[in-house]
Parts: sequence; C-alpha cells; structure tokens
Amino acid sequence: MKKEKFNVTGMTCSACSASVEKAVGHMEGVSSVNVNLLSNNMTVEYDDSVLEANAIISTVNDAGYSASFASSNAPVQTSEANQVQNDIDEKKYRTIVSMIFMVLLMYVAMGHMVRLPMPSFLLGVENAATMALTQFLLALPVIYVNRQYYQTGFKTLWHRSPNMDSLIAIGSGAAVVYGVFAMFRIGWGLGHGDFDLVMRYSHDLYFESATMILALITLGKYLEARSKGRTSDAIAKLIDLAPKVATVIRGGQEVEIPVVDLIEGDIIVIKPGQSIPVDGVIVEGSSAVDESALTGESIPVAKGVGDKVISATINKSGAFHFKATRIGDDTTLAQIIRLVEEASSSKAPIAKMADKISGIFVPVVIAIAITAFVVWLLLGYPFEFALTIGIAVLVISCPCALGLATPVAIMVGTGQGALHGILIKSAESLETAHNIDTVVLDKTGTITEGKPQVTDVIAGSTLSKEKLLTIGASLEKPSEHPLAEAIVTKGIEENIRFEQVNDFLAVAGKGVRGTIKEQVYLAGNLSFMHDNGIRLGELERQADELAEQGKTPMYFASTTEVLGIIAVADVVKPSSRPAIQRLKHLGVDVVMLTGDNKRTAEAIRRELGIERVIAEVLPEDKEREIRNLHEQGKTVAMVGDGVNDAPALARADVGIAIGAGTDVAIESADIVLMKNDLNDVPTAIQLSKATIQNIKQNLFWAFFYNSMGIPLAAGLLYPFFGWKLNPMYAAAAMSLSSIFVVSNALRLRRFNPKK
Repeated sequence: MKKEKFNVTGMTCSACSASVEKAVGHMEGVSSVNVNLLSNNMTVEYDDSVLEANAIISTVNDAGYSASFASSNAPVQTSEANQVQNDIDEKKYRTIVSMIFMVLLMYVAMGHMVRLPMPSFLLGVENAATMALTQFLLALPVIYVNRQYYQTGFKTLWHRSPNMDSLIAIGSGAAVVYGVFAMFRIGWGLGHGDFDLVMRYSHDLYFESATMILALITLGKYLEARSKGRTSDAIAKLIDLAPKVATVIRGGQEVEIPVVDLIEGDIIVIKPGQSIPVDGVIVEGSSAVDESALTGESIPVAKGVGDKVISATINKSGAFHFKATRIGDDTTLAQIIRLVEEASSSKAPIAKMADKISGIFVPVVIAIAITAFVVWLLLGYPFEFALTIGIAVLVISCPCALGLATPVAIMVGTGQGALHGILIKSAESLETAHNIDTVVLDKTGTITEGKPQVTDVIAGSTLSKEKLLTIGASLEKPSEHPLAEAIVTKGIEENIRFEQVNDFLAVAGKGVRGTIKEQVYLAGNLSFMHDNGIRLGELERQADELAEQGKTPMYFASTTEVLGIIAVADVVKPSSRPAIQRLKHLGVDVVMLTGDNKRTAEAIRRELGIERVIAEVLPEDKEREIRNLHEQGKTVAMVGDGVNDAPALARADVGIAIGAGTDVAIESADIVLMKNDLNDVPTAIQLSKATIQNIKQNLFWAFFYNSMGIPLAAGLLYPFFGWKLNPMYAAAAMSLSSIFVVSNALRLRRFNPKK
C-alpha cells in the first residue's frame, strides 16, 4: 500500500470535501481517503499495483475540483500559511462589499415605506424603471463578489449532492431572475401605458432579498474562516519551540551552526537556560531539565551521563554535552507536529443538519417548481402565470431562515460562552460538544496547579517546624532546583529570617550540603541520607506515606541526625473535584492521562474519585489513547494545557485548553477555558446541549414555514378558492420565518448552567 498527499482546490464547504472523498473512495484500490478542507489537501492510501496517482487526480478533476501532487511533506509551508490568510482576507473583502451594497439597496427599496428622504427620480410610477434599474445595479456587485455560491451550488446540484450553497444559489438566483423579469414587465407597461401592470411589478423586485441572503451567509463564512486559521498558527508555534541554532564541537572548537545543518553524532553544547535543539544522549556533565512542555511533568528531571534529552526541552541548571541521536523529522517535537497535522486532517467535517435537510429539500423543491410550471402551462394558463407560480415556489423555499437557523443560534451560544469565560473557537466544536460521553483530563496544570508547592513540614523531636523551615529554606536558597524554589517560596510566605549559608555544595541528583552558623546541614533524597550515614527512624515510614500521596519528600539533617521532612507536590486545584463530580452527573466518563509516575497519578485518582488513570505516558501515547477511545465508539473531549497535549487536543472530537496553558495548546484546542476553571468543562457541555436543542427548533420551524407555503405557492388552492401566492407574499413568509428563527435563538441569552 502507498500513501500519497495531494493538493485540492475549489472546495468551499464540507459538502465539497465529502464529494471529493466519495469520488476517490469509490475507486478500485483505494483503502482510505482523508480530505482536509482547512489546508485544501487530501491524503490517499491506495494499492499502487492497481491504481496510479494520476488516475486519482483525474477523478478529482472530473468531480469538478482541481488536484495536484503535494510539493512537500513538511509540516508547515509558508505558502500554505499565506493561503489561509489570503482566504480570510478574501472573505473579509466580500463581506465588506456585500454589507455596503446591501445597506444601500435596502435604503432604496424600503426607504420610501418608512418615509426616509429619497431622490425624486426614484419616486412615482413614472420612475418605476429607474427604480428597478437602480436596485439591479446595486445588487450586481454583491452577486459578483459572491459568485462562488452559484458556481459551487449549481456544481453540487449537477453532481447530485446539493448543500447549503445550492439553497443559496437557488433562492437568491430565483429572486434575481424574477427581478429581471419584473424589470422587463415594468418597461413593457410604461411603453404601453399599462400603469396597473407597472405598479404590480414594482412591488415584485426582490433584489434586496437576494443580496441579504448573500451578505449574511458571507459574514458567517468570514467568521468561520478566521477561526479555522488558528490551526496553522498552532503548528507554526510548535515549530518555534525548538531553537534555530546550536553550538557544536567540531575540530575541537565550539561552533554555532543552524539546527538544520546538524548531523547524527554531533556533540552539542548546552548551557543553563538554553533550549535543547534535537534528541540525544548526555556524554558529559549533568543538569536538571524542564520537560514539562513535552511530558507534562511539572518538576524538572535530573539528567546525567547516559540519560536521554529531548528536543524543545529547557536546561534549567548546570551545563552538559550531548550526542545528537535523532535530528530533523525524527525528533520528538517533529513527531508531535506530525501528529497534530494528521489529527487535524483525519477529523471529519461535521455534517450540518441544514445540509442534510437540503439534500432532500432542494431536489424536491426544484421538482415541484418545474412540475407546477409545466402543469399550469398544459392547463392552458398564460406563460406569465405559470412562470409566477414556479418562481413563487422557489422564492418561498429560499434558504434565508434555513441558513440562519444554525449560525444565529451558534452566535448567541458562543456569546453566552464568553460571558461564562468559555472561548468557543468554532461552530463545529459547539455542535459536537453535546455528544461528548468521555472527557480525558491531563493532570499537570489542568487538574493540578502545575507548579510544586510545599504541602507538609514534619519536624523531628529535636526542633520545631518553624526552625526546620528556617534551616531548609536557608539551605535551599542558593540551589537552582525547582523543589528548592518551592521551599524558599514557602519560607518567604511564612516570613522566616534567612540565615547565611557557607561552603554550599550541590550533589547532582541527590541533594545539597552547606554550613549555617558553623553547623553542617544536609538536604536531599533517601539515597543522599544513606550515603552520609544518617539514620531516619520513624521519619522514613512517614516519608513513604507522603510518597503514596503523590508528594516528593525531602530529608533535612545535621551530620549526626535527621531533623525532619519537607514534602513538595503539585497540589490539586480546588475546582477539580466538583468539576469531575458534575461531569459524572452528566453521565460522562472521566479519564486522567499524565506523564507523571504511577504512584503520584494513583494518589490523585483516589483523591478525586476518578475511575481510570493512565500514567507515565508520552505525547504520542496521549494521542493514541484518544484514538483508542474513538475506536470504541466514544465521543471524546480532551482537556489539557501543555505542548504535550497538542496532538491529543487535535485528535479529540473537542479539544479544550486551560487558558493559562501554552499558546500551542490554546491554538490547537476548539474551546479555551479563560478562567482556568475545570468547572467550565461541564458548563460548556450544558451550553452545547442547549444550543443544539435551539438549532433543532430553528431548523424545524424554518422548514415548516417554507413547506407549508409551497402548496399555496404551487397554486394547489387556486382552482378552488382562487388563491395564488404572489412572490411578494412568498418573500414576506420567508422573512417571517427568519424573524421567528432569530427570536427563538435569542432565548439562549437566558442560559444558566446547572451546578
């Protein structure tokens, strides 16, 4: 099997990408096809002994789109980023033009009805042709800049896969065609002195209806394009994590070279505070490395000769040399970038309810309009009568309400989310969230505070807690270790008086030694105490208990006896437990994933009542776990805050980022919790459920209004009661359905989450 990547252009909506997938998927030899509407590319896995790549390109071209071989497999191309921005700029331009001319047209068409000042050459029956021509000319720029709707809408009709663009094209197109027809009738009436005919058709100009449909839909497309552009930003920020240059030893000299010029086996020099450019193994020196961006472990890890280091992690203290073992696309960071890309590509676009309805509604409406037109002609009625019937059917089925049903509710729903501190970045994520049945939580920075804090100060029998904290904080102050920083911070909070430390010595991976008032003190782990012959007695059992609770105990001793223990841990946020209980109450399964050790993870699980926890996972393990849940038929939300969470956030049905997290996590996510409160996760799910219920109501009533008017528009009641729906009244019914939809959506403003 061979996997090939293609560029596909001409796609404008989810139905377009679905059409491409359908066309390619039916080809013999194709095992899988994924079309990414965002980046306009397609990944196809196929049997190259049965099928050629050029045949795939031909199939896409035959379906009405354009395909070509992708030029590169690099994660982000400058041209691709420019393409996304160009798409946003193009939709912004279309929106501005549409809105300006729509307002002008509405003023000209409706101004006299509300007694606004109007030019005299547009008033009166004698100026009806001028009025009609003016409206037509004002509508033309809107029609032209939005011609893509007609191209796509009629193309999807031709390929028997109508979508919202088809409804837009038919509805607005029908209004324009009938308006042009009315212009000719007005001209005929003026030429023949038939002023009754002129007056009748002066009210049958529906250019403002056409422009309103196009302008409002284009505004929604522009806002959607802006949110979609965030994905490319996320991958670009991932790439920026790694340094662009590295210091290597070549010919016995330290030389600074671009990272792209590194080769396997290079010896790279890393100093305090520097970011590690590629993966490798330490060959000289030792340090503590902050790996939180990639592993989620909040406490920097001690590294020595023989230990592995990972690209994009940060050296906190000490200096070392390491040998490059994985460079370029093989580094851990590059793999994360690739996972984000693949997850984004494989996330199928959500089939909009309106598109599903239009798949049946549009062909039926067209068939009814044509049938009505032909039947009335066969019954001997004039061509004008039959044409009016056909156009009325199309106008009353105009998609204004159907098109507004979803975006208006989404707009109000996202606004309510913002009021509650929940940033919802796309309509798709808000729509999907109501189906979530499993929430996967990262530990560090999501469930916990994300930084070490002192949790316990246990003094031995020879001194007080205050004295122990004074010795501990003073001794740790010269150290650069994050655990030491937590103890010093605790000392500052307790307003202790720091003592002068002399003869300070740090023992890598074990602890520190120093002299305070001519007394030597030790601070470190169990191994350090044993190395110095310190008996721990009862404190060793207490240290084990602290470790079982997910805390890191640090021993403090003189040269002759142990003085006590200070425990440090990444503490659970106060909001975590009630948030998890609310999720359970909603019937949602909760899973915790973490790069921390199993003992710490198990302690958090017991404390919060989480049923399932997976510890010591790498970034790709998190993403794989999301895939496993998908294979079980679960709809998954991933909540995280670090770069290590980005692939899982992208893979999940809904990615939720903590607002205090990294830019990459926030950009990769669909929803951002700006208050950093885990309680906002169940709130977002409740908001989604309320919004989807509102959308269903809107779709029903939009469809109901239109459907009820179609028999009247088709003239079914004309033989019995003489009732025939004038296109003007058809447009009024269409407007009434729009008003109802908007009013119903505004009810979402009363949304209040259940605690």
